[in-house]
Amino acid sequence: MSVASVFPRLEPKLPSVQKPIQYVGGELNSTVKDWDSVDVHWALMYPDAYEVGLPNQGVAILYEVLNERDWILAERTYSVWPDLESVMRAGDDAGPIPQFTVDSHRPVRAFDLLGVSFSTELGYTNLLTALDLAGIPLRAVHRTDDDPLVIAGGHAAFNPEPVADFIDAAVLGDGEEVVLAISDVVREWKNEGRPGGRDELLRRLAVGGSVYVPAFYDVTYAADGKIKEVVPNRPGIPHRVRKHTLMDLDAWPYPAKPLVPLAETVHERYSVEIFRGCTRGCRFCQAGMITRPVRERSINTIGDMVENGIRQSGFEEVGLLSLSSADHTEIGDIATGLADRYDGSNISLSLPSTRVDAFNITLANEFSRNGRRSGLTFAPEGGSERMRKVINKAVTEEDLIRTVATAYSHGWRQVKLYFMCGLPTETDDDVLEIAELAKKVIAKGREVSGRNDIRCTVSIGGFVPKPHTPFQWAAQLDHETTDERLRLLRETVRADKRFGRAIGFRYHDGKPGIIEGLLSRGDRRVGRVIEEVWRDGGRFDGWSEHFSFERWTECAERALSALPDGEGGVDLDWYTVRERDYDEVLPWDHLDSGLDKDWLWADWEDSLAAAADPDGVEDVEDCRWTPCYDCGVCPEMDTEIQIGPTGQKLLPLSVV
Repeated sequence: MSVASVFPRLEPKLPSVQKPIQYVGGELNSTVKDWDSVDVHWALMYPDAYEVGLPNQGVAILYEVLNERDWILAERTYSVWPDLESVMRAGDDAGPIPQFTVDSHRPVRAFDLLGVSFSTELGYTNLLTALDLAGIPLRAVHRTDDDPLVIAGGHAAFNPEPVADFIDAAVLGDGEEVVLAISDVVREWKNEGRPGGRDELLRRLAVGGSVYVPAFYDVTYAADGKIKEVVPNRPGIPHRVRKHTLMDLDAWPYPAKPLVPLAETVHERYSVEIFRGCTRGCRFCQAGMITRPVRERSINTIGDMVENGIRQSGFEEVGLLSLSSADHTEIGDIATGLADRYDGSNISLSLPSTRVDAFNITLANEFSRNGRRSGLTFAPEGGSERMRKVINKAVTEEDLIRTVATAYSHGWRQVKLYFMCGLPTETDDDVLEIAELAKKVIAKGREVSGRNDIRCTVSIGGFVPKPHTPFQWAAQLDHETTDERLRLLRETVRADKRFGRAIGFRYHDGKPGIIEGLLSRGDRRVGRVIEEVWRDGGRFDGWSEHFSFERWTECAERALSALPDGEGGVDLDWYTVRERDYDEVLPWDHLDSGLDKDWLWADWEDSLAAAADPDGVEDVEDCRWTPCYDCGVCPEMDTEIQIGPTGQKLLPLSVV
């Protein structure tokens, strides 16, 4: 049965809200299909505003993968701003206006599946807003066969326990193949007449071990508040759910028809993922750990994607993305080939934050050949040599100074350095070393360039321990200490008359990081906090102007103090600033990222040993070039590292 658009009801309301254009749809390369001509209907959500959600690579890829099948329809929905939320709740004579897709403005509740991509945990309250506006019960246990399955994905889905009450299922890892497998199961179930209702559909998805259904697992707690065990509560459900790993990126060259936004977005470029995964072994980096192994796209596929993406979209900037893009084995040939191909055109190339030890001036020159020479960004992460040993960031001060000297001597005037505050074993002195490093960078820049207009921007983020990393057991630094260290650092920089004005300083206070820590390492009990915050008005918690630390702390105290017997004994500090032991059952232990827990623990112990004796512990080197370190991923996931070189060259395009 066809589903009507709500746009005739929505359109008259749009003049009363800010940025109404983000809700109208019709972008170049968007897809609208006839509802009745397909078997399976997906609504894909990025739980943030349109300007953040539309450029999201994960949603863009799945949107194309699903819509390429003539039997599947996929549309997009984003979080609406509070002004439109109020308008939608007030509604019209027909009642409230429901959460809608931007492609055809169909109500989200009409779809078979609502797939939600969580890049960050601070989007959880936005999910509840969307569910409530859609008329979908917040808690999965209350949903009927008329409600879509709510499936979570993205990096935060590697610990979906805090939102376990609000989702029907979660998928770990790469989504390209599994969304098609899920669609097959849904189509078969619908064609059979929906036997057993949504419970049977979820059972079919869960039994293969590729989809995690929280309702099929029971969690029990010990008297001290820790988890006692997580076990399946029905036959045929696996004890552990495995992540998905796409092994041939060349076979999945998406996005091939990138969406071109109507409203301004945070990134206005065509992005090509040149490889997936990272084996550098930075202990703080969840993305690097959970996306192993490294899988490179070939130089020819990258060239074809760039050429096609520009032609399909009209974008004038191309971003070559990955966790460490300069580590691609053929990055030099890629840069030269693309720069030659688009020499003299309006096409510019960009590379995200570059490792100090992977940078070279030839690469930088190629990427700036057709564009303006903007600043370079490097991420030493730790201010002192000791901290960089602790986090396994094998970059020395000499490496950094040599790299920036090369950049400044070749005409660059601006360098941005990214650090973290609150890393395990960190002291005040470690943080103050950031100021000394920035001063040395400025001094070297002035020396080699002979100029005084040299700038260095120091950007600092708070460290949040993440699941599936060696630091998953670490205590998070309290926000008061974080803020005090950043205050000392800021004053130290500003007090220096010789270098202070040349050093920019950007940072966030420690409070949002504490809430992110609660959500990233929380268990199912944290769901009560999320719902309490949402009911108290929590929205867009990733935006500083909307985030309220007081709301979160007050709601956490109320929700966690009201836990039923057998689940209590926990509070905000228990989830954040407490160190875990090896024997503790972690909320995500039944979710398999491929990483061996004993290997992670040994690496955690190595980091503590490096803190005490930086010279006594060897760095964990990149396993692309060394013998296997036995992290477990390749044998556990039946995968392997896939890297070049192919020996191919990109040739200039012929004009036809």
